[in-house]
Amino acid sequence: MSILENEKAPPSGAPAPGPTLSERFRNNARYDLPASLVVFLVALPLSLGIAIASDAPIMAGLIAAIVGGVVAGSIGGSPLQVSGPAAGLTVVVAELVATFGWKSTCAITVAAGLLQIIFGLSRIARAALAIAPVVVHAMLAGIGITIALQQIHVLLGGSSHSSTVENITQLPGQLTSARYGDVLVGSVVIVVLLFWKKIPGKLRVLPGPLVAVVAATVLSLSFPLDIDRITLDGSLFDAVALPSMPDGPWLAVATGVLTVALIASVESLLSAVAVDKMHGGTRSEFNRELVGQGSANMISGLIGGLPVTGVIVRSSTNVAAGARTRASAILHGVWILVFAALLTGLVEQIPMAALAGLLIVIGIQLVKLAHLRTARRTGDLWVYGVTVGGVVFLNLLEGVIIGLALAVVLLLWRVIHPKMRAEPVGSEDSGRWRVTVEGSCSFLSMPALTGLLAKVPEGAHVTVELAVDFLDHAMFEAIDDWKRHHENKGGTVVIDALGPVDMAEVGASPPRRGIGVASPRGFAPWKSWQPRHTDTDENTTPAALRPVLAGVSEYHRRNAAQLQPHLDELRDGQRPDSLFLTCSDSRIVPNVITSSGPGDLFTVRNVGNLVPTGRQDVSVEAGLAFALDELEVSSVIVCGHSGCGAMKAVLASAPGGAEASDRDAVEQWLTFAQPSRKAFDSGHPVARAAAELGFDEVDQLGMVNVAVQVQTLGRHPLVGAAAAEGRVRVAGMFFDIPSARVLEITSTGVSYLDHVPT
Repeated sequence: MSILENEKAPPSGAPAPGPTLSERFRNNARYDLPASLVVFLVALPLSLGIAIASDAPIMAGLIAAIVGGVVAGSIGGSPLQVSGPAAGLTVVVAELVATFGWKSTCAITVAAGLLQIIFGLSRIARAALAIAPVVVHAMLAGIGITIALQQIHVLLGGSSHSSTVENITQLPGQLTSARYGDVLVGSVVIVVLLFWKKIPGKLRVLPGPLVAVVAATVLSLSFPLDIDRITLDGSLFDAVALPSMPDGPWLAVATGVLTVALIASVESLLSAVAVDKMHGGTRSEFNRELVGQGSANMISGLIGGLPVTGVIVRSSTNVAAGARTRASAILHGVWILVFAALLTGLVEQIPMAALAGLLIVIGIQLVKLAHLRTARRTGDLWVYGVTVGGVVFLNLLEGVIIGLALAVVLLLWRVIHPKMRAEPVGSEDSGRWRVTVEGSCSFLSMPALTGLLAKVPEGAHVTVELAVDFLDHAMFEAIDDWKRHHENKGGTVVIDALGPVDMAEVGASPPRRGIGVASPRGFAPWKSWQPRHTDTDENTTPAALRPVLAGVSEYHRRNAAQLQPHLDELRDGQRPDSLFLTCSDSRIVPNVITSSGPGDLFTVRNVGNLVPTGRQDVSVEAGLAFALDELEVSSVIVCGHSGCGAMKAVLASAPGGAEASDRDAVEQWLTFAQPSRKAFDSGHPVARAAAELGFDEVDQLGMVNVAVQVQTLGRHPLVGAAAAEGRVRVAGMFFDIPSARVLEITSTGVSYLDHVPT
């Protein structure tokens, strides 16, 4: 490259210039244009049906759809979300229309939009998501049931009533006087919608609601059916009208404004969250989305439209149709405007029963079995049921308030009732008890805790495990008083604080929630939480080192600060309690299976956890000498494990084998395990005990090997002398990997170490 060419090139490291606006439009138009047409076809019948269900002018639904698409689509913070009139507000709007009239309802919509803009500018959008999801799901289910109960009367040829109780009580009479033409038309819509997704082939690309309404309309025009059709009072432009101030109690008006603003905001934000999960593009800006929704509601209310929210049905259709940018949502509003301005005659051909059938299906689909199963699984079924009942039989606002109140009460109940249990360790006659408390402990839990502690018999040796993240002074005093009383009666109490609460600070400072729980990743393999890497990854760190370095990073981030005080105490040297001789197998983590930390174990590892006789291997000899003479450990543990590769090799090898010079390093090392093989072949009692517990031959040999190595240590000059003087104890253990349990190995038997021996 010449110097001149180099001067024309962008500076090294500078980002390449992005595509121009026209290029981006051309690149995305082939996706957004067809997607906008699909969304338009879905939104058209839904907007008409929602207007009817809201007792609003028919054109108000189309006005809201136009404004929602163009205004919210242009300003909002969720690019692929499509806004318009939503089923979630039909009950509220119908109540407002009945109370204040249509034009006053438009004024309430304007005020609600202004409140939404204030929410967005105040940057509190995420606070709307603090409402318990079970309450939102139940709210939508209640709205769906209410819509279905209203519209079933329209499908039968009658008209809906103002309350759910009336809709239920008047249903038998409506059934006896049903108009069969309306029933036929509405049933066609329901059948088409229920089975449309099961239709094979490319026909399924067409929106189901549009196909259902068109099919029902064609049917009604083909046969002489006596049915009611949509009636429009003028054109779209005739429907545009300014709102009027509400004439009624201002508290009721303010309640209506707040209700519309909150429901529209929550539904829009929840829809935006759901849409974000459907695509891999730009994430939503929630505060900006509220500003966009508020702007759309202000404009919609000012010109005579319904309230606007983000709608998950249209938004999911938009994503599924392949939309790339907000242009799809904007264009869908433009198509509705063109249709409403030029083709209103077609709207008047649609039967009312057809839209009733559409709304019944929409209402039923708002009651999702997945939400019911989730509520049952999480213990929130009461909250769900009470909220649904409140929305259906009272009104939406009261139902949601009751549901939220019940959810808060249930939350408090769970917080003030930590998990507690008291149980004997081992047999009933062992005299050892364990009391476990998990969760948050406050004075509200004192009756339950004192009742539990009263079950512990006098004189018992008790371990109280406190896995709590909050402990106030009242609970601390209750535990401390019981501890003193129990010890005065001859028992012993050990308080084991497993959670983040510092017991020493509970009585010296105001109670606060503990922080800094140790990461559970300390017990989990790398592969369970680290991504897999290959040498072809674009990373300067070699792939072979990344798991280790990622683990070190995780240690510094989560555990180093907690470990540092303990290590600071060990800065001048170590004083371990035990020498732990175990296999080199990566599945054996001595500190995990012994619940020990830095400074507790002096560990020696080799293949097969072997103790060479004589001085044939100086590494094990050096470890023994240093541990006994310098560190003065009190015990020496030999620990084997299940599925040991060394034991498999010993079991598979022929006794004697090849000459030493012909063996590789592993084969030469495993000659130290031949005494274990001979003891196993001779029917060692440990092998028989292991067989009775269901262990296979490899594990039986592994346990015999532990017993033999313990005997070898007993004959060792250093270890044997220290054991004879009572300065050290030698023991054998075996870790069963599949069950994660530890067994004790003696010279004659095997037993599980599930509790501290008495």
